[in-house]
Amino acid sequence: MSVDTDLLVNSYVSWLRNDIDAKALSETVSELTTPFLDRHNDHLQIYAERRSPDLFLLTDDGYIWSELKSSGVETRGSRREEIVQSLLVGHGVRLEGHELRTEATSAELGRKIHNLVQAMLSLDDMFVLAQPVLGHTFMHDVADFLDKREIRYTPAAKFTGKSGLDHLINFVIPKSRRAPERFVQVINSPRRDLVQNLLFAVNDTRNARQGDTEFYAIVNDSRRGVAAEVASAFMHTM
Repeated sequence: MSVDTDLLVNSYVSWLRNDIDAKALSETVSELTTPFLDRHNDHLQIYAERRSPDLFLLTDDGYIWSELKSSGVETRGSRREEIVQSLLVGHGVRLEGHELRTEATSAELGRKIHNLVQAMLSLDDMFVLAQPVLGHTFMHDVADFLDKREIRYTPAAKFTGKSGLDHLINFVIPKSRRAPERFVQVINSPRRDLVQNLLFAVNDTRNARQGDTEFYAIVNDSRRGVAAEVASAFMHTM
């Protein structure tokens, strides 16, 4: 039985609206606390600084990068750096010092906030189980799996959903004569907020695509099994 896509989207948007908290820190800077959690179960926060009447600087104030470093996660190494840069560019976010940053006009503020939060979630999730002595991440493992089987794909492709929000697809396998286009998303830690976020992205993107695009989620279960309700949500939605 398929999920009512309108119900799923409305539920997701309602959850976001009800669980976001904003407060002014000064005349020009505001703090936004989101319902999304990092690997420590702390709510992700972003900061918006008004630079001019119609320009805002959005930043995580260095939180994600500092947390990765303090946890001993090594992001250096050609493959890891390539994955990180591809992820950030795909979300329209840049790394300045230790801060994840992007700019937004008033008209694009909501979309850019969404992009920054997605970049924070993706980077945090990418290294959630990575050990400093390892030379790879789960995303790296999936890419190697596809490469060894000579499966053609486009990494880190951005698509705009029906809502107008952008979604970064980890791997896009192009359509062939034998198979439809396939979108593959990678999840290292199937937390509730990440799963909700992914299911929203799937339905938002599906509603904006033409044809018979298929969606797949690859979930890391090497250290912790995937909960039955998570598997059921994926099966009924994707």
